[in-house]
Amino acid sequence: MTTVETEHGGKRFEVRMTADSHFSWLRTRLSLERTLMSWVRTAISLIGFGFTIVQFFERLPELEGAKAAIHPEAPRYLGLTLILAGIAALIVSVWQYRWSLRYLWSGDFAKLAPSQEGPGQTPLFATTLVLIAIGLFAFFSVLFRLA
Repeated sequence: MTTVETEHGGKRFEVRMTADSHFSWLRTRLSLERTLMSWVRTAISLIGFGFTIVQFFERLPELEGAKAAIHPEAPRYLGLTLILAGIAALIVSVWQYRWSLRYLWSGDFAKLAPSQEGPGQTPLFATTLVLIAIGLFAFFSVLFRLA
């Protein structure tokens, strides 16, 4: 049995090299994936709603019988804010995911891992990076009125 020390030198808890500890490590690793997936779902919704709001309200005046808006730029600003919030959520989630993985693969915890090769990248991580790029494209597309 080994113990993990805090930055102040105190004992935090013990890391036991048992099968149940190994499976606990695996469950924790999979929960990191689920957490990132939840962040990605939320961010996609924010980016999608932001872009949709901008597109809908830009085309609204073309409808027959539609009145002119009191604040015609308000939907654009709201859409940009939602898109930016989605991008920020993705960036924060990637940072949290990477930090948690490094912690999980550090020190005594690495002994519980399925292999000693270190944390590998999952398709979800790559997908998250692609979605950040798509969100940035949507943001600048709306900002510079390219869409």
